[in-house]
Amino acid sequence: MKLEEIIKGITVSEIIGNTTKEISGINIDSRLIEPEHVFVAVKGTQTDGHAYITKAIEKGAVAVVCETLPETLNENITYIKVGDTEDIVGKLATAFYGDPTSKLELVGVTGTNGKTTIATLLYNMFRKFGYKVGLISTVCNYIDDEAVPTDHTTPDPITLNQLLGRMADEGCKYVFMEVSSHSVAQKRIGGLKFAGGIFTNLTRDHLDYHKTVENYLKAKKAFFDGLSKSAFALTNLDDRNGLVMTQNTKAKVSTYSLRSLSDFKGKVLEDGFEGMLLDINNVEVNVQFIGRFNASNLLAVYGAGCLLGKKPEDVLLALSTLRPVAGRFDSLRSPKGYTAIVDYAHTPDALENVLNAIHEVLNGKGKVITVVGAGGNRDKGKRPLMAQEAAKQSDKVIITSDNPRFEEPQDIINDMLAGLNKENMRKVISIADRKEAIRTACMLAQAKDVVLVAGKGHENYQEIKGIKHHFDDKEVLKDIFANE
Repeated sequence: MKLEEIIKGITVSEIIGNTTKEISGINIDSRLIEPEHVFVAVKGTQTDGHAYITKAIEKGAVAVVCETLPETLNENITYIKVGDTEDIVGKLATAFYGDPTSKLELVGVTGTNGKTTIATLLYNMFRKFGYKVGLISTVCNYIDDEAVPTDHTTPDPITLNQLLGRMADEGCKYVFMEVSSHSVAQKRIGGLKFAGGIFTNLTRDHLDYHKTVENYLKAKKAFFDGLSKSAFALTNLDDRNGLVMTQNTKAKVSTYSLRSLSDFKGKVLEDGFEGMLLDINNVEVNVQFIGRFNASNLLAVYGAGCLLGKKPEDVLLALSTLRPVAGRFDSLRSPKGYTAIVDYAHTPDALENVLNAIHEVLNGKGKVITVVGAGGNRDKGKRPLMAQEAAKQSDKVIITSDNPRFEEPQDIINDMLAGLNKENMRKVISIADRKEAIRTACMLAQAKDVVLVAGKGHENYQEIKGIKHHFDDKEVLKDIFANE
């Protein structure tokens, strides 16, 4: 593809050099540049791509897109000056990969909790309907049944367009994608056309990056502000920010709720550790999920299915056959008669939701033992809140290590303990070794009790000092059960 075709849709302030060159790729990482590539110099949160222009040229870049021109220009290189490289990189990638979202029905899911569950269930549902479907999520990306490993909730714009291009080429009709607040703030989704957007909820998270809840909310809202009038915006009325998200959108707004009159209304009729009986728009359906938060997630899935043109009865039938996503309220039964639940809950709100769901089912007939930690090099403000939430709703709490990253596990534990009063401290112990913490919780559990292992869910590693060591909460529990 010629350079002039790639830059056609962007606002350029200055061009130096030839734009008829053939281009074989685009990159924002100078280390990945190959001959005939375009290098886009982006000012990132860690480094400024402008410092790597020379390195990119040495590796074969034939064009550079930048905000500030280098002092010395190479006569063989085409320089394209723009106002904001972060803003245009997604548009360049979209053009280079043939505008893949014009050939797909792309639905984005955003919110603090529930993104993975909703996106994955929609992916599973539409595959059951017989379509080829793509999934872009925290757990894994899929091109129909082909797994493509992932490092971020939402990939960088070039990886994202490349992935969407493959999905379009391989015949996917629908793609369901988690849209993180980082990806909106960093304009990773620039240039993409969405058929619809779903809002789950908004609570404290990622304040290490966004600094304030207001900034976090604005990042989420910007996604809906950018939807076109041909798209749908499906929002959760049970969250106080539900209508804030959609107040400036051009998209057609629909609502879902467990509490209020809405387009997609639900109610939990019965619940247990095997599943729930729900009423959805006055039709009863049995599902293999637990807890009100999952009832809300399923309403979002139902609503999106209907908004994408499926018959309500077909969507309900599919809902009844769907299974929980790996690491999301994943329950195992111990030979001793207690239940262990592995869940990704890593925010105070998510922990509250999971513990509420456990108490709804237990109904006072068993005790709750919670194993919980907090990630290192992330929002420190939520650490005491996590400990408080665990202590408030558990009979025993074991505070342990999560992914300490480059922090000392004991320092993170101390930050969590700082949020507890004397009364709470009586039911709390700390064990830095996560495997020992889980083992201790299981030793304390009796028949009918519940052991909640929170924070890591589907993750099969523990990140310590920059190295990911194999660690899987579910595997640990199965080993313990084998020896009970």
